[in-house]
Amino acid sequence: MTWTEKDNTLVREIRTPDFMTSFNIVSRLVAPAEALNHHPDIAFGWGYVRIVLTTHDAGHVTEKDHTLAARFDEAIKPFGV
Repeated sequence: MTWTEKDNTLVREIRTPDFMTSFNIVSRLVAPAEALNHHPDIAFGWGYVRIVLTTHDAGHVTEKDHTLAARFDEAIKPFGV
């Protein structure tokens, strides 16, 4: 579970075995994002999920991004990624 800080964002790239797993991971990210009213950029497809977090108002990564990243990590633990 590695997040990388790059270009004023936090990025996590996840490899998955198939499209459905990618979709199910993305589905698990919705509730934590809504709860914090902080919404990531997400790209996914067969074999991958890419999550990008930044606090647009601040123009860089803030504690809000780190908090959401931790909640995402918890939400997707069942997938073993």
